[in-house]
Amino acid sequence: MMQTLIVPFVVEQHADELATLWSVRDDLSSVGHARLRDLSRFDERIAAHQDGCVIGGDDALRVLTAQLAATSAGRVFAGAVVALDLSDRGATARCLALAEASPRARRGMKSALGWVGSDRLRGIVRDLLKAPSPVQRSLGLAACRLHGVGPGPALHAALIDGDTVVRAEAIRTAVALGQADLVPPPSSLANEGDAACQFWAAWSAVTLGNRGKALDTLANMALLPGPNRSRAFHCVLQAMSPSAGHGVLRRLAHDPTQLRWLIQGSGVAGDPDYVPWLVNHMANQKASRLAGEAFSLITGVDFANSGVEGERPENFESGPNDDPDDPNVDMDPDEGLPWPDPKKVEAWWAANSSRFQKGTRYFMGAPVARAHCIEVLKNGYQRQRMLAAHYLCLLEPGAPLFNTSAPAWRQMRQLAQMA
Repeated sequence: MMQTLIVPFVVEQHADELATLWSVRDDLSSVGHARLRDLSRFDERIAAHQDGCVIGGDDALRVLTAQLAATSAGRVFAGAVVALDLSDRGATARCLALAEASPRARRGMKSALGWVGSDRLRGIVRDLLKAPSPVQRSLGLAACRLHGVGPGPALHAALIDGDTVVRAEAIRTAVALGQADLVPPPSSLANEGDAACQFWAAWSAVTLGNRGKALDTLANMALLPGPNRSRAFHCVLQAMSPSAGHGVLRRLAHDPTQLRWLIQGSGVAGDPDYVPWLVNHMANQKASRLAGEAFSLITGVDFANSGVEGERPENFESGPNDDPDDPNVDMDPDEGLPWPDPKKVEAWWAANSSRFQKGTRYFMGAPVARAHCIEVLKNGYQRQRMLAAHYLCLLEPGAPLFNTSAPAWRQMRQLAQMA
């Protein structure tokens, strides 16, 4: 039998690319300019480098383990996904130990558990769900959620677990899997002391059809700073009637620091009455692209194919640059979004506004409906797809939540089965 020749430099290149590509792909999964087909191209490249590392075997694992000295989510993903693919329990345990110590590493580990085929997790998820470590138990639940597989009795136990991280993941997992009967009623979660558990409890109740106190609780979370504000904000505006959503947006309208939230919220609320206001903000360089994205959420207009896209303004700068004395080190949150031409957009709206009825919620150019949301899942941009996935749950409380961050081949297979 011919022995495979392992070239150290090539193995190192595969390991480096695997970590780097995952990091880029992780960002792409929630941006406004990437579609499922873009994720698919990255996923194919990630899979190719993963295969290269698997062929490298122990040599590749040594390289990947050495890279973990400078821990990052991408490096933990790379190390864990290859360890899982090679069924190397020792290397997997090293990645799990890093996940115990660092939330950043935990993110990479969780992604690896969701990336590999379910056959590579036999025995591993079972052990995670029974582990003494709360972090490992939460990772076991997340693995089940990401693969759409019920954890069985472990989910019942996790919902009353003494650790808040485990309880929060359990609530999220139950809703994502459509196991609504297991989610505790909102009244039993009202006094939950942990902020993450409070959020997931309110989010789960609203997603499962509660439009009472849980919606009010989530609305308050949507207006305050916090790690789950964006998810709460979008969920509230999707679940509320257009008039109630307008009330939430009015609470932001008098604070200039909340303008970005107000623009985003106008698009999610979907009321065509907001369109003229959004067109006005397209003349503001700082808000132009965001207003264009909100306009698209209501009207369904794709700037790249509709003749209303403008040019990038001359001398426009955003985000970090090469000047070491420039204090601006933040990335441009609207990077990749198209620049609208306000005059062309205004002309389009004048010609098409009669198609949109006042007081009706529109999502990507049409009233919210199941078939339309599935079409957006197939062809929309990532942020549009995330909203479409949640709309499907709001339309059919108890339906599993479609994972728009899953490996593209898994998403495509699931979409092919959706009528």
